[in-house]
Amino acid sequence: MKGRVAAMRYRLTFVVGLAVGYVLGTKAGRERYEQLRKSAQQVAQNPAVRNTAESAAQQGRHFADKAYHVVSDRVGDRMPDSVAHRVRSLRDRGSNGSGPDDWGTSNT
Repeated sequence: MKGRVAAMRYRLTFVVGLAVGYVLGTKAGRERYEQLRKSAQQVAQNPAVRNTAESAAQQGRHFADKAYHVVSDRVGDRMPDSVAHRVRSLRDRGSNGSGPDDWGTSNT
């Protein structure tokens, strides 16, 4: 009987410790999350970062167009229609990146 009481006391202490740690950790974790979110937002709004991201996106489109031509020369008519259509629409839009970018990135 005495062993059961001691085991219950240890379990109860453990559960209370978990609960206190969770509550205290959650508050500190939330504050740290907000701090990181604000820092990331400041970086994302930095004009130098935005210009670099746009430049990288334009280069990516340029190299994708080159790769399409190399691949299409090698595979010929076996290129899937969806890929050919997407490349044609990108080419028609131009390389200035002024149109909407629907590949999951933004033109900012």
